[in-house]
Amino acid sequence: MTLDCRGMLCPLPVIKLAQTFPDVAIGDTITILADDPAAATDIPAWCRLRNQELVSAIDNQYVVRRLS
Repeated sequence: MTLDCRGMLCPLPVIKLAQTFPDVAIGDTITILADDPAAATDIPAWCRLRNQELVSAIDNQYVVRRLS
């Protein structure tokens, strides 16, 4: 699943991630496209707070694996 959050400012990419996350099956990944500089901090922090895995964060593309 890909979530296109390009052009959205903080905190919208994380809010969209949180809203969409229940639709992701455990073990699956969601790719977030976000060009807001704050996403580089916000998305990894969201993963840590929710105990989910940040698989990668490269070139405004964040891959998160749902662990629970």
